Amino acid sequence: MTDVKFIELVKKSVASYVNQHLDKTDNIEFDENNVYIVWYCKTLQNWKALASTTLPDGMYYECTLNGDKNEMYFDAYKKFENRTILY
Repeated sequence: MTDVKFIELVKKSVASYVNQHLDKTDNIEFDENNVYIVWYCKTLQNWKALASTTLPDGMYYECTLNGDKNEMYFDAYKKFENRTILY
């Protein structure tokens, strides 16, 4: 899989997840254009991407493509806190 196809798959998967979990009464139109890639890389035959959306909900998404099995693992996370740690 190319990087372009992987990014398309990630954006489509995140948009689908968000649309399934949005409150319908909010009347939000959400599509792949509202998803952005924070970071991605390829190691051997596997891809990984971190993505987020334009929604102010603190969610981010991790997608890992297993190139051996042609399957993608999708994780959704909620950011609860951001602290600065001095060392």
